[in-house]
Amino acid sequence: MAHLTGTRVSMFNESFLNDNEHDSNAVLMELDKGLRSAKQGIQCEAIVRFPRLFEKYPFPILINSSFIKLAEFFVSGSNLLRFWVLRVCQQSENHLDKILNIDNFVRRIFMVMHSNDPVARALLLRTLGAVSRVIPEKPQVHHAIRRALDSHDTVEVEAAIYASSCFAAQSSSFAISMCAKISDMIESLQVPVPMKLLLIPVLRHMHHDANTAALVSKLCLELLPKYPAQSFVVAIINTLTQLSSRTLVGVPGQLNVLLDFMEDLRTPVRIQVLRSFNELAGTQSVNAWPKPAIGALISKFKLCRNGSEQFLFLSILLKLSECPLTCQQLLLEHCEALLRLCVQCISKLDDYTTATQAMAVLSALVAFGAHKQLTQVDDILEIVNLHMEGVLLCTARRAECTKDLRRVLIYGIRITQANAEFGADFIEMVSKTLGDNVVYPPANAQLICEALVGLCEHFQLRKYAFSTEEGLEDNTAMETDQPAPVKVNPLLAQLPLILYKLKKVAQSDDQQEQQLRTVEILSALICQTTMGCYLPQQVVQCFEICIERVNCWTLYRIARTASRYGHHYVAAHIYTKVSQIVISDHMHYFLVALAQISQAECILNYGLEYAYMRDNYAPSEAPEPLLPLMQRLESASNLYQQALASMRACSSPQHPCSFQLEYLKLRAQFLQTLHLAVTVKNAQVIVPPPAIAGSLAQNSRDYLQKFGHVTNQLRKLVKALKACEESYARLYKSSFDADNVTLEFLEVAEFQCALFAHIIESICYATPPEPPVFLTTGTHPETRYFAASCQRMEQMQKNLPQELPNAKTISNRHLDVIIALIEIITKTPLCLPRYFFQILQSTQIKLSVSPQPRSATEPVLVQSGSNLVIKVEGVLQHFSKQQKHFRRVDSVQLSLTSQLMSPRPVNELVKLPNNDTVTLNQIVKPQRDFLSGSFLLPISSGGQFQVTLETFVIDEHGITWCTGPKSSMVVRVMDDPSKPAAVQVASTSQAVGQARRF
Repeated sequence: MAHLTGTRVSMFNESFLNDNEHDSNAVLMELDKGLRSAKQGIQCEAIVRFPRLFEKYPFPILINSSFIKLAEFFVSGSNLLRFWVLRVCQQSENHLDKILNIDNFVRRIFMVMHSNDPVARALLLRTLGAVSRVIPEKPQVHHAIRRALDSHDTVEVEAAIYASSCFAAQSSSFAISMCAKISDMIESLQVPVPMKLLLIPVLRHMHHDANTAALVSKLCLELLPKYPAQSFVVAIINTLTQLSSRTLVGVPGQLNVLLDFMEDLRTPVRIQVLRSFNELAGTQSVNAWPKPAIGALISKFKLCRNGSEQFLFLSILLKLSECPLTCQQLLLEHCEALLRLCVQCISKLDDYTTATQAMAVLSALVAFGAHKQLTQVDDILEIVNLHMEGVLLCTARRAECTKDLRRVLIYGIRITQANAEFGADFIEMVSKTLGDNVVYPPANAQLICEALVGLCEHFQLRKYAFSTEEGLEDNTAMETDQPAPVKVNPLLAQLPLILYKLKKVAQSDDQQEQQLRTVEILSALICQTTMGCYLPQQVVQCFEICIERVNCWTLYRIARTASRYGHHYVAAHIYTKVSQIVISDHMHYFLVALAQISQAECILNYGLEYAYMRDNYAPSEAPEPLLPLMQRLESASNLYQQALASMRACSSPQHPCSFQLEYLKLRAQFLQTLHLAVTVKNAQVIVPPPAIAGSLAQNSRDYLQKFGHVTNQLRKLVKALKACEESYARLYKSSFDADNVTLEFLEVAEFQCALFAHIIESICYATPPEPPVFLTTGTHPETRYFAASCQRMEQMQKNLPQELPNAKTISNRHLDVIIALIEIITKTPLCLPRYFFQILQSTQIKLSVSPQPRSATEPVLVQSGSNLVIKVEGVLQHFSKQQKHFRRVDSVQLSLTSQLMSPRPVNELVKLPNNDTVTLNQIVKPQRDFLSGSFLLPISSGGQFQVTLETFVIDEHGITWCTGPKSSMVVRVMDDPSKPAAVQVASTSQAVGQARRF
């Protein structure tokens, strides 16, 4: 549901790793002990545990030895053991290429082919098919499969067909050689019908060669009139479709075949035809459709006889609408026919699945047409406005229509993104549906709430947009000096209704899991709608009701959402309450740290202590700050230092909280830098320029030095801000597993430091550098709001006096602008990034470096005059709660650094080259989550060296991330006993004289 809405409140999970790690050799010995057992059940149990072992320890040596051992059991064991070995091969497909001696493995299991048991031979054929990816061109295996197809045993022939399908997908030579054999078997009268139905799908892999693909297509077309039975027609059409989608040349001909079979009276045949159309409408083959095919397809809609066929037909149109080329053709040439077709489906309110699918087709057309500004969109949008509310109400009240309701809401949000006027009406429609006194099924009510969050996210993005590039602003935006009109989120008008619904759900006696989830989503909706605003007292009272009624876990999730949208008073209130209830020390300190962060942000945003706000909360508007700016920054910095100590107390080796600790350090460092800027402003009054300031400026040729102390302090402030910028950049580079929102937040924070430093540089330097380039505008509400504050800082820079480079001054007006910039920074609520709370993806690299010392305190000994070979092996471990990773590892950079620890003797006769520090780099590509590399490290004679191996991850976009582990060891070079002593010492006068003589 995350793609449907903008809410990001999902399960809290800080670790994905198994804490009970064992050595791979110990686990393998345990499995080997089970394999040697006399009981067949224990042997089977040991075999089925091998895939888990391969996933946990994907080292080639372990996998190779395990498969060789399994091959021995495959040869000598029973058919039951062979069956489980087959299952291991099928489940370990990703690790087959790590078998170092694949020929030995195949040679051992191939001995079963000479068995008299047809079941054993069948199991061997299926096992060979399972490992076909690593042995695609084995002639003896090809010959064995071909010979097994002529067997008189049905089990063996079926296994040979399975192996043929596997090898045909991998080997072009096998596919070409088997084409004639399979076609002869299909046409043979001696082959039974069930066997022919198994042979026909093998032909879909005959696409490696154009001539072979054409022959196979011709064969299948000839089989259609010969075998008119329903099962044959379905199998042949499916095979032809898959073959055409891979070759693309046969797509027009296959479309004509499908159009002819649309008139077939058999329902399964028509269903298969529609599924084939759906497959050919995919992104790979849709561009091969001829223009007349779309019109011919639309004219066949009347042949659909029931709702399921109409749904499949509309799914084809929906896929065609996703492609820009075909969507434009649908709008320009077939708009009227599509409208009649969709209205006919929407009018059938007894079939909500088909009605919502027709609404999805219209929505896709509206979204594309609005972007291209086509006139046909108005007619379609009128139909959508006419029927949307009816479909929404009918699907919302039925528990069995949850998927249909989801479809309506998703495409309603999609139209909203293309047409803001429709979005405002749609928000009102959905909100009133939520506010009805009708009791909706919990899943449907939750979907409606999530849809409102998605709509709110879109309008919040429009509200804080400041660039015309997103298409969310008019063409005159940011071009005039007049203030831009204030944009209002239309969901704010529905806030009383949302508060009423939240109170009603929170006060209900039946607190089920889905209702608690609804409470969380509604709370997120309120926080997102009021982001950047002062929460009225009615909203705070509503949250007070939730605090009294819901459990601690739900309260934590509400507080986490409040922190992520900048409502720190509510967050501090909930964190303080929950921290007094939890029984775990780690969670207690974590919640205490969060409470202290929220209290610090309250002081920055409102200029009031949290305790004072709790006792004197203003009803509607934010009160005037009671604390001066200097005291606000001091109090907030102290609270951040306390939060840092609490976060250290909650960290552990299993949960190191490295990102949280680093982020808190940076935030405290940034606040101290702002405190320094305020100090500069105050010091300007009490520290005037000295009398010799003019002479100093003239001598240093830096005329800005005539303003005395303030110039040096401002330049010191620039260095501090650039240090913060570099720290944010390092934190960004180390956050490979962070979500996109967190990375955007770090980018904006880095730009904010760079922008502030540039503004101060333009004051205290005669020729400042170029301003920083803003690379992101934010694609989420919280980051867009943060970026909008940076835009206000850029506008504030215009208030600086316009002076010539050789006539610059530093006056109160300049420092007043700096104070105004600090006010903008502190009064912008900080939206804590998601990665601070949740790890949705975890990528870890485990390294094994050889040679290794005998113990941690001993060095590795190397003979003098020889190089050290260092071999590195590693395993990638991926864990993700999402369907798709944020980013994946494409390659790994290994960086080896050798540094001399003990200094060289200064009285050497022969001066050796200065190669005390050596750095070697190597980029390796992981193969099935396994990586290996080796270094030849040149080490000079004598001394002790510190060798450090550091790992950098390179993602699919070529970006390098400093997130890999480090490994270090000490290397001692042993002195060569055969080295002459005269070379080591040259201190006598005779030696000096001889040196002079020669």
